[in-house]
Amino acid sequence: MKAIASITIDNEFVVHDIRVIDGNNGMFVAMPSKRTPDGEFRDIAHPISSGTREKIQSAVLAEYERAAVEEEEVLVEGA
Repeated sequence: MKAIASITIDNEFVVHDIRVIDGNNGMFVAMPSKRTPDGEFRDIAHPISSGTREKIQSAVLAEYERAAVEEEEVLVEGA
């Protein structure tokens, strides 16, 4: 796991604990989930359509990359 994010949708609804994961096929976003009694993980909140999932993933990953570049610049300036 690389990061944990929160998003606000239309200034009306917030989703916390979205995880940024560096998987075998690259970075992806995992929605908040909980473990069920039988050991499976189930999303607590998730988009209904693949288009909305892609919008959320693109926005979260873009912000992750922006923050990573900003952090790197701060580290270089402080060195």
